Amino acid sequence: MQESSAICGLLAESTSDIIIKSDLAGTIVSASPGLERMGFRQPDIRVGMRLFDIVAPEAREDVAHAYDGALAGADSGGWIEFPAITNDDRQRWFEIQMRALKHDDGQPYGAISIMRSIDERRNLEQQLFAATYTDPLTKLTNRAAFVSMLEHMVDKDMDGCLALFSIDFFRTINMQYGQSTGDEVLVVFADLLREMLRSDDLISRIGSERFAVLLPRTKPDEAEAICSRVINTLADLRQSVGESRFAITASASVARIGVSLDSTIERAEMALFVAKTKGRNRLEMEKALQKVRH
Repeated sequence: MQESSAICGLLAESTSDIIIKSDLAGTIVSASPGLERMGFRQPDIRVGMRLFDIVAPEAREDVAHAYDGALAGADSGGWIEFPAITNDDRQRWFEIQMRALKHDDGQPYGAISIMRSIDERRNLEQQLFAATYTDPLTKLTNRAAFVSMLEHMVDKDMDGCLALFSIDFFRTINMQYGQSTGDEVLVVFADLLREMLRSDDLISRIGSERFAVLLPRTKPDEAEAICSRVINTLADLRQSVGESRFAITASASVARIGVSLDSTIERAEMALFVAKTKGRNRLEMEKALQKVRH
């Protein structure tokens, strides 16, 4: 009766969920057909398949801890999310809730678990995350993501540099050739940054024609060399954009990541202002460091 009550209580929450009965060691005694429909083989009692065998290795400890808690009588109100590897080697995401099964004397002899797929929800969450932190035109991270990443580097006292890039005369390009051509210029420059920068460098579009690059574990002279190559390569190319073919140039600055987010951005912004004031198509290092003309 006690076991039946526990099963009914779980089924009342959702009739489409997977129900699993397991013993004290976590070995599956029985499972509803939903387990097979979700891509897992039905457990063979002779083999002794355990509940934790369907959990991806990196999540087994968390699920096992929750299982032990359920057997010990811990509150069963929480759901545990975990990745699982199905029979076709596909990773899927599930959530599980577990409740102890007890003898009349109160001693547990196993557990009833209810498990459901959350793939759709996680995909939606990923889409919302991408929409929140991705620039829709260039597919780079946006200003909100950039600020978060820089703040993390500052908080963790990570050494590195911040580079700012600004496409020269971008407003004129928009006025002369149209906004669609301006958009193509932004995509061309974003692709160039992806191609020329290193895999560890974090590239973001932070404004209309402005881009920021975080260069972790990079000294100023190394950052200078990397960013100089970008500026020089861009100036040497005549890009085909829309129906036109013209040179695109950019101004840039480099500042060492300092003790605060604001001071780091301020020093990089000031150096970028100097680069534009001195004629554009150039790189300037922050004031505390040597300025280099290109």
